[in-house]
Amino acid sequence: MTIQEKFDKLGVDNAPGQEALQKEEDLDLRGEFLPGPAVDFSHGDVDAHVPTPGSFEVFAEGVREGAPMAYTPYRGRRSILEQVAADLSDFTGAAIDPARNIILTPGTQGALFLAMGSNILPGDKVAIVEPDYFANRKMVEFFHGELVPVQMDYRNSREDAGLDLAALEEAFRGGVKLFLFSNPNNPVGCIYSFREITEIAKLAKRYGVTLIVDELYTRQIYPGKTYTHLCAQPEIPDNLITIIGPSKTESLSGYRLGVAFGTEEIIDRMEKLQAIMALRCSGYNQAVFRTWFHEPEGFMKKRVAAHQAIRDAILAEIEGVPGVSARPTEGGSYLFIELPELDVSLHQFIRIARKMANVTVTPGTEFGPQFLHQFRINFSQDHDNAVAAIRRLLVLLERYRKH
Repeated sequence: MTIQEKFDKLGVDNAPGQEALQKEEDLDLRGEFLPGPAVDFSHGDVDAHVPTPGSFEVFAEGVREGAPMAYTPYRGRRSILEQVAADLSDFTGAAIDPARNIILTPGTQGALFLAMGSNILPGDKVAIVEPDYFANRKMVEFFHGELVPVQMDYRNSREDAGLDLAALEEAFRGGVKLFLFSNPNNPVGCIYSFREITEIAKLAKRYGVTLIVDELYTRQIYPGKTYTHLCAQPEIPDNLITIIGPSKTESLSGYRLGVAFGTEEIIDRMEKLQAIMALRCSGYNQAVFRTWFHEPEGFMKKRVAAHQAIRDAILAEIEGVPGVSARPTEGGSYLFIELPELDVSLHQFIRIARKMANVTVTPGTEFGPQFLHQFRINFSQDHDNAVAAIRRLLVLLERYRKH
């Protein structure tokens, strides 16, 4: 493989905010254009759901403080590490030593890159879930690991996420060294059951597999669902990293704040890698961690309720439409929507939707090559605009449905 081929495989055209890079092509445009406000379902709208109150003020305080905030140790400023470790210990039930078990990173994406770069050698077998976060596959390939996909039957499971645990054990038995997954799952929004989480932990312990668990959306769990933190279970593997951050639910994505905590030896390696990759989580931005878990009373409850209302309104729109369905989101703000057979390809339809309806979605193929009849939406949008955008998409689906 040449260096250019290695980077060509990363692909960024379908990533959030990258739509302008997608190639123009002759499109089969049918019917009239569907007017309406632009809705970009590829990421959340921080104008519709404003960042945590006080976040800018504490950021400004960090700027005014100057050098002590700008040039923190690579892992992060000690006082902030102590606060975050204490808050996360309370939240997850895991014991986190701020001096040994935690690092602040430039976003949870940065944490994921550091964790994978600290655990993958060329040729290592790495298990991923399909579907799961699109960057997982790309990072494994970038670090020259060998992908071992494990399927999740999210369509036919309700009590569980639907992970094939037998296939996972077979993968572990076959020499997998690292397993990573998001919980709640991105793109489906399902939550792993207590049974699944404890079994994953036991299998990883038994076969000596390192786990990376992406818990980015764990503060946005909808009523009726119970969340199980793997890091707090009695039996966990020797090597475990949990990733989380004040980003999506809190609408703080623009500050690029992430956290990884877990096994001391892996955190040490992540610090060394961060020192040559980005030095530290952005210094001034670290001050914003002071608002995390310390929002005004009722803020999080209202935020979750607002997203639940949008989710339910969208599900009501697609209910009963032949060939269109989605598993109700249990945590986070994603829906993985199943499509009927179309006269055009998935990627052509997505470009048509952006051109004719002013709506952007993420193709299912970003989450596994077999997902040719799905797209993902992030419904963290203005309620009315999101519903109107879904209606426009459904109109287009009827125009392009294969008969």
